[in-house]
Amino acid sequence: MRRLVALVLASAAAATLVLAEAPAGAAAVHVKGPFQPYFPPPFATSCTVHYFGEGVAPPLSGIPDDPLCVDYAKRDITVTDGGAIRFLLAEPARVLVAVPKCQYWQQDHWSVQFAPGSVALIRWDGNYWWDEGAGQAGAQLANLRVGGIAVNSRQAAALVAPFSRKLAQYFLEFAKDGPGAGYAGTIPLNPFCPK
Repeated sequence: MRRLVALVLASAAAATLVLAEAPAGAAAVHVKGPFQPYFPPPFATSCTVHYFGEGVAPPLSGIPDDPLCVDYAKRDITVTDGGAIRFLLAEPARVLVAVPKCQYWQQDHWSVQFAPGSVALIRWDGNYWWDEGAGQAGAQLANLRVGGIAVNSRQAAALVAPFSRKLAQYFLEFAKDGPGAGYAGTIPLNPFCPK
């Protein structure tokens, strides 16, 4: 069971790692230090948040807002009722709407379980944002639970270490516990984005 939970944790946390390391307009660019505790994006107050329910993809034609702020429900990632398939089918559109944005903020709420109503193998809330005009980005992983039990960053790192040392290091460096959990850092400026 520990091996299964570790694999699920590693797979689910990969999404957080990808978003933290590769802001949309800066393919494969790493967020750089010095790191500071997570804070919401400076443009948060000027955003209209677009909410998407379980398995609901944003329109393929995109959303014209920039900054674009979205909130995705991802609590129905299940095996027995097709929730995992609906989740996977919606993900490409979620990425496509983010890629062209200079300012982007995604909040999401994850839960992976075998069947509806069963204890989640893993559950967490995430916040990921970037501002390419200001050269800033931030990521936060909060409320992490494995098998219904709250897990801190050291415990999460120990679970994924046998499968991915990079993810384990990510948890140790960036998934800080307590208030201000997460991190913010710098990314390369995009000269085509407003400052």
